[in-house]
Amino acid sequence: MKKAFLQLHIAVFLAGFTGILGRLITLNEGMIVWYRLLITAITMWILFGAMKKLKKIPFREIIKICAVGFIASMHWVTFYGAIKYSNVSVALVCFSAIGFFTAILEPLVLRKRINGMDLLLGVITILGIYVIFRFDTHYKTGIIIGVISALLAALFPIYNRQILKTVNVETMLAWQQTGGLVILSVILPFYLHYFPVESFLPGKWDLIWLLVLAWLCSVLAFQLQGNALKRLSAFTVNLTYNLEPVYGIILAFIIYKENQLLSIYFYYGFAIIAFALILHIVLVVKEERKLKKNGVVGLS
Repeated sequence: MKKAFLQLHIAVFLAGFTGILGRLITLNEGMIVWYRLLITAITMWILFGAMKKLKKIPFREIIKICAVGFIASMHWVTFYGAIKYSNVSVALVCFSAIGFFTAILEPLVLRKRINGMDLLLGVITILGIYVIFRFDTHYKTGIIIGVISALLAALFPIYNRQILKTVNVETMLAWQQTGGLVILSVILPFYLHYFPVESFLPGKWDLIWLLVLAWLCSVLAFQLQGNALKRLSAFTVNLTYNLEPVYGIILAFIIYKENQLLSIYFYYGFAIIAFALILHIVLVVKEERKLKKNGVVGLS
């Protein structure tokens, strides 16, 4: 059990580290995501193929998975764009808006009732982001892009849950990375026309950090999370992933000294978001205990 918890927290830490790498790599956001998808897709096809985890699926399912992969790739593009136009801390705070968008979009997509408490907590999170947006005016562009990133991030897990009912996770991931890569390759020339770059090829250190991003923060993080899920409940895994922005912001403070660049209003906004996060954790834990007491299977 201790090993599973350690694996899970390493996976969450690696997820939080992606923001650090996004600032460290000098390529623009479109090129970062394109190389990340390229390396990750190749690695997954080789690794999962060797593990015999890849399954044949209908063409219609492949198209659906590739479309979701494109949504995921656009989330990454906007996430790294938010970092480039602001900083890691602001981008990760904006990522917290995923709860608000999930509370609205999941009921719409799955045709179920909106959870009033989830929506309220999401609104509180948006209030925290607004405090930062209102007073840290030089981060406005980054905040807007970051909120768009959170909107996209809320969409693809909803569709993934539906896909995983008929497709195993390795096959889904391999096709998603491939789909995102192919579609991004088509639109990237138009994107670079409006956001030109000096070089299309990564330098030595950029290549090293891209390999870290793809192999550690994508492939390895997934493997660790998968291993943890064998011993821990999905409830525990989902709850622990709420720490991702926290880990990322702490790393940004340590590595880039971003705490020296942020105004007091960032901390006011972050405190509001942290309150919503803590309240959500308390409510979910209470619900989990209630279900266990009544002999019902825990939350997923």
